[in-house]
Amino acid sequence: MNEKFSKRHGYQQAHETEIIVRQDAPHELRGIVVQLAYDCGFQPKSLRSLVCRILRKRSDSNNWSEYPNMDDEVHDLVDGCDWYRVYDIIEDISGAMRETPYSYEPQKFENEINDYFLENGIGWKLSNGKVKMRGPEVFEGIIDTAEWQLEAKNFSNARNELHEARRDLSRRPAPDITGGIQHSMAALECVAREACGDAKATLGDIMKRYPDIVPRPLDEAIAKAWGYASENARHIREGREPTFEEAELAVGMVAALATYLGENMGYNYALRHDKPKAA
Repeated sequence: MNEKFSKRHGYQQAHETEIIVRQDAPHELRGIVVQLAYDCGFQPKSLRSLVCRILRKRSDSNNWSEYPNMDDEVHDLVDGCDWYRVYDIIEDISGAMRETPYSYEPQKFENEINDYFLENGIGWKLSNGKVKMRGPEVFEGIIDTAEWQLEAKNFSNARNELHEARRDLSRRPAPDITGGIQHSMAALECVAREACGDAKATLGDIMKRYPDIVPRPLDEAIAKAWGYASENARHIREGREPTFEEAELAVGMVAALATYLGENMGYNYALRHDKPKAA
């Protein structure tokens, strides 16, 4: 399908709306998924086969015609499934398109579904065929930059930990909030160890021995974040489980700090030769 006039001339731009939907798939979204699949090359018969496979349903043998029978069946299946299955369906539609791009328009599907997510406050995004947690635009930029820079600086362990933190927050049907916080703090600990040359120290110990590893009073912020993670993620108290928003804040803050430490290794290297302060 040719690009629409509004897109072609730059009149239609996706505008970010505050995220209001995470653990849900609104009724309108369910219809949009089917519509976009058709727009990008699927037919009711092929889409019904995919949806039935994902939902472990048997197709209705009495539905012979694609319109309206098979189309109605597809809509009924998508409308009636659990919310997280809708995102499974999105992933499989994208995957099928990416396997045979000459028959479909996978990039158009990804772009259009992401525009819809952005404009309607849905906290997910489709990236390379996988639905991932989406935060505010600033948060996304911080995480993407951190992963890229950590990889470029050969901090592969830290980059992997940060990637796992984001992955934990993307889990369906329920995010692994404590796992996200733990992995993010592990990423910061990896970089901090390299920055001060103390390969076995915990992040808490590092901040006591090398407080100048970051400009003050950010050293206090890191120490408090470490304490927060210890109390709320590694050793959870009864009745005090972190919220998704708290985890998002922790991961974003850690990503920014890890990027700073990685970028300032030359300065931090000098700290290795200073006598550490007593713990």
